[in-house]
Amino acid sequence: MRVLAVGAGGVGTSAALIAKRRDFFELWVCADYDINRASALAARVGDPRFVAAQIDAANAAEITELCQVHGITHVLNVIDPRYVMPIFDGAFTAGANYLDTAMSLSRPHLTLPHEQVGVMLGAEQFAKEPQWQEAGLLSLCGVGVEPGLSDIFARYAADHLFSEIDEIGIRDGANLTVSGYDFAPSFSIWTTIEECLNPPVIWEAGRGWYTTAPFSEPEIFDFPEGIGPVECVNVEHEEVLLVPRWIKCKRVTFKYGLGDEFIEVLKTLHKLGLDSTTPVSVRGVMVSPRDLVSAALPDPATLGDKMTGKTCAGTWVTGAGNMGEPKSVYLYHVLDNDWSMREYGVQAVVWQTAMNPVIALELLASKAWQGTGVLGPEAFDAVPFLGLMDSGYGQKYGLRVDNQ
Repeated sequence: MRVLAVGAGGVGTSAALIAKRRDFFELWVCADYDINRASALAARVGDPRFVAAQIDAANAAEITELCQVHGITHVLNVIDPRYVMPIFDGAFTAGANYLDTAMSLSRPHLTLPHEQVGVMLGAEQFAKEPQWQEAGLLSLCGVGVEPGLSDIFARYAADHLFSEIDEIGIRDGANLTVSGYDFAPSFSIWTTIEECLNPPVIWEAGRGWYTTAPFSEPEIFDFPEGIGPVECVNVEHEEVLLVPRWIKCKRVTFKYGLGDEFIEVLKTLHKLGLDSTTPVSVRGVMVSPRDLVSAALPDPATLGDKMTGKTCAGTWVTGAGNMGEPKSVYLYHVLDNDWSMREYGVQAVVWQTAMNPVIALELLASKAWQGTGVLGPEAFDAVPFLGLMDSGYGQKYGLRVDNQ
């Protein structure tokens, strides 16, 4: 396996450091628009299998050319989702398989954004599935932590814990704090704005996909391992678009524990138009307001030594157990920032995201996972993934059985 990893930010750095400890690949190209950042990452890893390259991720032809130069078999997209389609298309043209942690961008319904879906997350990729199948290539989409591990938990619950599922609800929460900053997101603010201010999508059997207003349907969810109760709200996320394609259930939701202060900041950015991606003229220079916000905030990859606490990603499933009994479980993975900083020198949120595509690549290399077309993680057997996650990567998942 020869991997082209596009992006040398927090997730790209974590993925390289995690992959360094595994032997399933012969080459890992660390590619970034900033060649200095890519070179610094390759030097930090300190392994001859890792090399640096400069790439413009918005240019599909450059993706194709770099794949051809290095004989790439798998392209891993670990930058923000505005670059999904050129990387996706460039990989296809090169005859390489493709993985990402977030799917192609959505566009709200023009007249009823809080009722009906417009262009859904991943729609541009799914539209090209016949070509990927015909070429015998795999596009494994949404294989980060959420989406990704959360979808794998859903697959495991459907196969092993339930005879009938009422709801699959992804619930994400944390008690992370960053000292020295009034506002410092632990993940890309560009992506955070995109998913939090777009109309959230819900799926229901018999109704299909529909939308609500941002931050709708707040609920208190009790997260494990000391994180505790956190208010969660509806957020647009890929799981709601992926899970119903492969898992039979009655409802799918995604709710994120953002906190009142975080929500107010996002609402203010929206009111001021600072969430917009449309460039405006600033003293004769065209600048995207969202890019300006992103540039003004600290790089999430640099926050690890200032961060304390834990982050939890998980999937809450309700329905009937294998004996027909009412059942409610929460499958989850908790990561402590102290551990990820001590063990890898990176903060918890990006490490937790990066672990999953690396595991997926290893399963593809060993042929424990095989497939063609445009697929989500829930299209594959969850057991090999969770087994390797434990035995090979030292990360156990939790299973909490709740009272009905």
